[in-house]
Amino acid sequence: MDEPDVTVGLPTPDVPPSELPPEAKEGIAALAARQRKANGLLLTAINFVGSQVEDGLKLLPQTVRSQLDDIARNALRQSYDLAAKSRGGLGEKVGSDRFHKALGSFSGAVGGFGGLPTAIAELPVATTVIFRAVQTVASEYGEDPVSEETRLECLAVFGAGGPGAEDDGVDTAFLGARLSLSGAALNGLLSRVAPRFAAVLSQKLASQTVPILGAAAGAGTNYAFVDYYVALAHVHFGLRKLARTHGETPVLDEFHAALAAHNLPTG
Repeated sequence: MDEPDVTVGLPTPDVPPSELPPEAKEGIAALAARQRKANGLLLTAINFVGSQVEDGLKLLPQTVRSQLDDIARNALRQSYDLAAKSRGGLGEKVGSDRFHKALGSFSGAVGGFGGLPTAIAELPVATTVIFRAVQTVASEYGEDPVSEETRLECLAVFGAGGPGAEDDGVDTAFLGARLSLSGAALNGLLSRVAPRFAAVLSQKLASQTVPILGAAAGAGTNYAFVDYYVALAHVHFGLRKLARTHGETPVLDEFHAALAAHNLPTG
Protein backbone atom coordinates (compact mmCIF):
# COMPACT_ATOMS: atom_id res chain seq x y z
CA MET A 1 0.00 0.00 0.00
CA ASP A 2 1.38 3.44 -0.89
CA GLU A 3 2.52 5.63 1.97
CA PRO A 4 1.69 9.34 1.95
CA ASP A 5 4.37 11.55 0.41
CA VAL A 6 5.97 13.73 3.07
CA THR A 7 8.52 16.48 3.30
CA VAL A 8 9.71 18.31 6.41
CA GLY A 9 8.23 17.75 9.86
CA LEU A 10 6.30 20.04 12.13
CA PRO A 11 7.92 23.35 13.07
CA THR A 12 9.64 22.93 16.43
CA PRO A 13 11.11 25.42 18.90
CA ASP A 14 14.77 26.37 18.41
CA VAL A 15 15.56 24.94 21.84
CA PRO A 16 12.83 22.49 22.89
CA PRO A 17 12.48 22.35 26.68
CA SER A 18 13.89 19.23 28.32
CA GLU A 19 10.80 18.97 30.51
CA LEU A 20 7.27 19.87 29.49
CA PRO A 21 5.67 22.56 31.67
CA PRO A 22 2.73 21.47 33.86
CA GLU A 23 0.15 23.20 31.67
CA ALA A 24 1.38 21.28 28.60
CA LYS A 25 1.19 17.98 30.47
CA GLU A 26 -2.33 18.82 31.60
CA GLY A 27 -3.32 19.62 28.03
CA ILE A 28 -1.88 16.34 26.75
CA ALA A 29 -3.63 14.39 29.49
CA ALA A 30 -6.90 16.02 28.48
CA LEU A 31 -6.35 15.01 24.85
CA ALA A 32 -5.62 11.42 25.90
CA ALA A 33 -8.86 11.43 27.89
CA ARG A 34 -10.68 12.75 24.84
CA GLN A 35 -9.31 9.90 22.76
CA ARG A 36 -10.54 7.38 25.35
CA LYS A 37 -14.00 8.93 25.15
CA ALA A 38 -13.87 8.89 21.33
CA ASN A 39 -13.26 5.15 21.33
CA GLY A 40 -16.50 4.73 23.23
CA LEU A 41 -18.32 6.93 20.72
CA LEU A 42 -17.26 4.65 17.87
CA LEU A 43 -18.61 1.61 19.69
CA THR A 44 -21.88 3.49 20.23
CA ALA A 45 -22.11 4.11 16.49
CA ILE A 46 -21.44 0.48 15.67
CA ASN A 47 -24.06 -0.68 18.16
CA PHE A 48 -26.74 0.88 15.95
CA VAL A 49 -26.25 -2.16 13.74
CA GLY A 50 -27.74 -4.17 16.62
CA SER A 51 -25.23 -7.03 16.59
CA GLN A 52 -21.56 -7.92 16.54
CA VAL A 53 -19.34 -6.39 13.85
CA GLU A 54 -19.05 -9.64 11.90
CA ASP A 55 -22.82 -10.14 11.88
CA GLY A 56 -23.32 -6.60 10.63
CA LEU A 57 -20.99 -7.21 7.71
CA LYS A 58 -23.02 -10.26 6.70
CA LEU A 59 -25.95 -7.95 6.02
CA LEU A 60 -24.07 -6.46 3.07
CA PRO A 61 -24.00 -8.17 -0.34
CA GLN A 62 -20.62 -9.62 -1.32
CA THR A 63 -20.39 -7.19 -4.24
CA VAL A 64 -20.61 -4.25 -1.84
CA ARG A 65 -18.17 -5.75 0.66
CA SER A 66 -15.59 -6.25 -2.08
CA GLN A 67 -15.89 -2.63 -3.17
CA LEU A 68 -15.88 -0.93 0.25
CA ASP A 69 -12.34 0.43 -0.08
CA ASP A 70 -13.16 2.01 -3.45
CA ILE A 71 -16.45 3.38 -2.09
CA ALA A 72 -14.63 4.93 0.87
CA ARG A 73 -11.86 6.35 -1.35
CA ASN A 74 -14.38 7.98 -3.71
CA ALA A 75 -16.38 9.47 -0.83
CA LEU A 76 -13.23 10.89 0.77
CA ARG A 77 -11.94 12.26 -2.54
CA GLN A 78 -15.21 14.08 -3.19
CA SER A 79 -15.44 15.45 0.33
CA TYR A 80 -11.85 16.74 0.11
CA ASP A 81 -13.03 19.29 -2.46
CA LEU A 82 -16.69 19.75 -1.56
CA ALA A 83 -16.17 20.46 2.14
CA ALA A 84 -13.81 23.35 1.38
CA LYS A 85 -16.14 24.82 -1.26
CA SER A 86 -19.09 24.65 1.14
CA ARG A 87 -17.26 26.94 3.58
CA GLY A 88 -17.48 29.93 1.25
CA GLY A 89 -20.03 32.73 1.61
CA LEU A 90 -22.70 32.02 4.23
CA GLY A 91 -21.19 28.58 4.79
CA GLU A 92 -18.25 30.19 6.57
CA LYS A 93 -20.55 31.23 9.42
CA VAL A 94 -22.37 27.90 9.71
CA GLY A 95 -20.05 25.37 11.28
CA SER A 96 -21.02 24.42 14.81
CA ASP A 97 -20.96 20.82 16.02
CA ARG A 98 -24.72 21.02 16.52
CA PHE A 99 -25.22 22.08 12.91
CA HIS A 100 -23.04 19.27 11.56
CA LYS A 101 -24.73 16.65 13.74
CA ALA A 102 -28.17 17.84 12.65
CA LEU A 103 -27.17 17.90 8.97
CA GLY A 104 -25.52 14.50 9.27
CA SER A 105 -28.59 13.02 10.96
CA PHE A 106 -30.89 14.36 8.23
CA SER A 107 -28.59 13.05 5.52
CA GLY A 108 -28.44 9.62 7.15
CA ALA A 109 -32.21 9.44 7.49
CA VAL A 110 -32.70 10.25 3.81
CA GLY A 111 -30.02 7.75 2.81
CA GLY A 112 -31.48 4.96 4.91
CA PHE A 113 -35.06 5.46 3.80
CA GLY A 114 -34.57 3.55 0.56
CA GLY A 115 -32.28 0.86 1.92
CA LEU A 116 -28.80 0.02 0.63
CA PRO A 117 -28.95 1.79 -2.78
CA THR A 118 -29.81 5.18 -1.30
CA ALA A 119 -27.42 4.57 1.62
CA ILE A 120 -24.51 4.16 -0.81
CA ALA A 121 -25.60 7.25 -2.76
CA GLU A 122 -25.70 9.25 0.49
CA LEU A 123 -22.15 8.34 1.58
CA PRO A 124 -20.39 11.29 -0.13
CA VAL A 125 -22.82 13.67 1.56
CA ALA A 126 -22.26 12.16 5.01
CA THR A 127 -18.49 12.12 4.49
CA THR A 128 -18.51 15.77 3.41
CA VAL A 129 -20.46 16.76 6.52
CA ILE A 130 -17.91 14.97 8.72
CA PHE A 131 -14.98 16.45 6.78
CA ARG A 132 -16.46 19.90 7.21
CA ALA A 133 -16.83 19.37 10.96
CA VAL A 134 -13.18 18.31 11.16
CA GLN A 135 -12.15 21.46 9.26
CA THR A 136 -13.99 23.55 11.86
CA VAL A 137 -11.98 21.89 14.63
CA ALA A 138 -8.74 22.62 12.74
CA SER A 139 -9.62 26.31 12.65
CA GLU A 140 -10.07 26.30 16.43
CA TYR A 141 -6.38 25.34 16.76
CA GLY A 142 -5.13 28.13 14.53
CA GLU A 143 -4.98 26.32 11.17
CA ASP A 144 -6.50 27.57 7.93
CA PRO A 145 -9.40 25.16 7.30
CA VAL A 146 -9.48 25.63 3.52
CA SER A 147 -5.74 25.45 2.83
CA GLU A 148 -4.56 22.32 1.06
CA GLU A 149 -2.16 21.51 3.88
CA THR A 150 -4.93 21.59 6.50
CA ARG A 151 -7.28 19.62 4.28
CA LEU A 152 -4.65 16.87 4.02
CA GLU A 153 -4.41 16.87 7.80
CA CYS A 154 -8.21 16.64 8.01
CA LEU A 155 -8.10 13.68 5.65
CA ALA A 156 -5.55 12.00 7.92
CA VAL A 157 -8.10 12.14 10.76
CA PHE A 158 -10.31 9.72 8.78
CA GLY A 159 -7.50 7.15 9.09
CA ALA A 160 -7.96 7.12 12.86
CA GLY A 161 -9.90 4.26 14.30
CA GLY A 162 -11.94 1.31 13.15
CA PRO A 163 -14.32 -1.24 14.60
CA GLY A 164 -11.51 -3.24 16.18
CA ALA A 165 -10.01 -1.98 19.45
CA GLU A 166 -6.51 -2.32 18.01
CA ASP A 167 -7.35 0.37 15.43
CA ASP A 168 -8.89 2.96 17.74
CA GLY A 169 -7.24 6.32 18.14
CA VAL A 170 -5.24 8.98 16.34
CA ASP A 171 -2.48 7.83 14.00
CA THR A 172 0.40 9.85 15.44
CA ALA A 173 2.64 9.00 12.49
CA PHE A 174 0.99 11.87 10.64
CA LEU A 175 1.87 14.35 13.38
CA GLY A 176 5.58 13.97 12.79
CA ALA A 177 5.52 14.67 9.06
CA ARG A 178 4.22 17.59 7.07
CA LEU A 179 2.34 16.22 4.08
CA SER A 180 3.63 17.61 0.79
CA LEU A 181 1.17 19.56 -1.32
CA SER A 182 0.99 17.35 -4.38
CA GLY A 183 -1.37 15.01 -6.16
CA ALA A 184 0.91 12.11 -5.23
CA ALA A 185 0.58 13.02 -1.56
CA LEU A 186 -3.21 13.10 -1.79
CA ASN A 187 -3.40 9.76 -3.61
CA GLY A 188 -0.96 8.13 -1.21
CA LEU A 189 -2.87 9.40 1.79
CA LEU A 190 -6.18 8.21 0.33
CA SER A 191 -4.66 4.75 -0.16
CA ARG A 192 -3.71 4.61 3.50
CA VAL A 193 -6.84 6.17 4.96
CA ALA A 194 -9.58 4.60 2.79
CA PRO A 195 -9.32 0.99 4.13
CA ARG A 196 -9.65 2.14 7.74
CA PHE A 197 -12.54 4.47 6.92
CA ALA A 198 -14.16 1.66 4.91
CA ALA A 199 -14.22 -0.51 8.04
CA VAL A 200 -16.26 2.18 9.78
CA LEU A 201 -18.51 2.80 6.77
CA SER A 202 -19.38 -0.89 6.53
CA GLN A 203 -21.21 -0.62 9.85
CA LYS A 204 -23.15 2.42 8.68
CA LEU A 205 -24.23 0.67 5.47
CA ALA A 206 -25.18 -2.49 7.33
CA SER A 207 -27.45 -0.48 9.61
CA GLN A 208 -29.24 1.04 6.60
CA THR A 209 -29.95 -2.12 4.62
CA VAL A 210 -33.64 -2.29 5.60
CA PRO A 211 -35.73 0.39 3.82
CA ILE A 212 -37.58 2.88 6.04
CA LEU A 213 -36.22 1.30 9.26
CA GLY A 214 -32.77 2.13 7.94
CA ALA A 215 -33.65 5.82 8.10
CA ALA A 216 -33.53 5.82 11.91
CA ALA A 217 -30.31 3.82 11.94
CA GLY A 218 -28.76 6.12 9.32
CA ALA A 219 -29.60 9.21 11.33
CA GLY A 220 -28.18 7.66 14.48
CA THR A 221 -24.95 6.41 12.96
CA ASN A 222 -24.27 9.70 11.18
CA TYR A 223 -24.79 11.61 14.43
CA ALA A 224 -22.39 9.29 16.24
CA PHE A 225 -19.80 9.40 13.45
CA VAL A 226 -19.75 13.21 13.44
CA ASP A 227 -19.26 13.09 17.22
CA TYR A 228 -16.49 10.51 16.89
CA TYR A 229 -14.41 12.20 14.20
CA VAL A 230 -14.82 15.63 15.81
CA ALA A 231 -13.37 14.20 19.03
CA LEU A 232 -10.42 12.68 17.16
CA ALA A 233 -9.89 15.95 15.28
CA HIS A 234 -9.50 17.74 18.62
CA VAL A 235 -6.81 15.22 19.58
CA HIS A 236 -5.03 15.44 16.22
CA PHE A 237 -4.95 19.23 15.94
CA GLY A 238 -4.49 19.72 19.67
CA LEU A 239 -1.30 17.65 19.56
CA ARG A 240 -0.11 19.54 16.48
CA LYS A 241 -0.55 22.85 18.28
CA LEU A 242 1.34 21.63 21.34
CA ALA A 243 4.11 20.20 19.14
CA ARG A 244 4.58 23.57 17.45
CA THR A 245 5.29 25.11 20.85
CA HIS A 246 7.06 22.39 22.81
CA GLY A 247 8.51 20.09 20.16
CA GLU A 248 7.15 16.95 18.58
CA THR A 249 9.14 14.34 20.53
CA PRO A 250 8.34 15.40 24.11
CA VAL A 251 4.67 15.97 23.26
CA LEU A 252 4.19 12.59 21.58
CA ASP A 253 6.19 10.79 24.27
CA GLU A 254 3.93 12.28 26.94
CA PHE A 255 0.81 11.49 24.92
CA HIS A 256 1.84 7.87 24.36
CA ALA A 257 2.64 7.51 28.05
CA ALA A 258 -0.82 8.80 28.95
CA LEU A 259 -2.43 6.30 26.57
CA ALA A 260 -0.27 3.41 27.81
CA ALA A 261 -1.29 4.20 31.40
CA HIS A 262 -4.85 3.31 30.37
CA ASN A 263 -3.91 0.39 28.08
CA LEU A 264 -4.95 2.23 24.90
CA PRO A 265 -3.31 1.83 21.47
CA THR A 266 -0.69 4.51 20.77
CA GLY A 267 -1.24 4.70 17.00
